[in-house]
Amino acid sequence: MSITTILLSVAILGGVGLTFAAAIALTHWKFKVWEDPRIDAVTDMLPGANCGACGEAGCRAFAEGVVLGRIQPATCTVMGADDVLSMAQFLGVEAGEANKRVARLLCAGGSNVAVQEADYLGLDTCKAAAAVAGGGKGCRWGCLGLDDCEVACDFDAIYMNQYGIPVVIPDKCTACGDCVDACPKDLFVLMPIEQKLIVQCKSALEGDEIEALCRVACTACERCVADAAPGLIEIRDGLAVVDYSKNDLADVSAIARCPTGAIVWVEGAQFQASAQPLEKAVA
Repeated sequence: MSITTILLSVAILGGVGLTFAAAIALTHWKFKVWEDPRIDAVTDMLPGANCGACGEAGCRAFAEGVVLGRIQPATCTVMGADDVLSMAQFLGVEAGEANKRVARLLCAGGSNVAVQEADYLGLDTCKAAAAVAGGGKGCRWGCLGLDDCEVACDFDAIYMNQYGIPVVIPDKCTACGDCVDACPKDLFVLMPIEQKLIVQCKSALEGDEIEALCRVACTACERCVADAAPGLIEIRDGLAVVDYSKNDLADVSAIARCPTGAIVWVEGAQFQASAQPLEKAVA
């Protein structure tokens, strides 16, 4: 092959390359979408958890929403109050107020109050145990206590107590929903923190049948229905159900005569009292 042929080939290939490069550059210039540089700045202010608790796909999506005025800075429940204020001042907007939500566990059946019908010796996870006949617990709706939720929580907001029941630390909880996804029994729900009347049971059994399996189960006795404000609580499928649209009517009177302690009033740390054996008198 002659030197002329080689040089001609190089020139042709170079010309094709330059033509495509120019076409790409022109296309980029013509169709480039301008992005507000404040989005990068706000993204850097965020914790980078990408937890989704704000309802967005991640921190950058949240930053875009804040810059566009679609979201208020306080919607990020992972940031501290000072960080929220700094972001609001940077953008010249109101910080807003977030409706604080936390994860609530709808079970109090620890090893001290719930019957264990079989020993589970398989893989040490709730998901694996649930796949083997629902786990070894007598109540098939109850917490299996193998800490999948604690492992899933990236914010150290959950710990297992001495009776194998997860406890949520409200101040650390961001309502990211990881514990909700991790629990094979669907025992976690995300609730506004002002909803303090909680039924810690999901069993569909009633009366002596469920109480024989768990001493803190809801027996559908209807005492809470009678003691609460009209319409606040009803018995549905063997379980007390709170109508949170009437949450302003809720108070501690609803739990006064519960014979098992299945319905609780939450103040401060979540469900601390429910970790102890209950000996409540029935009026």
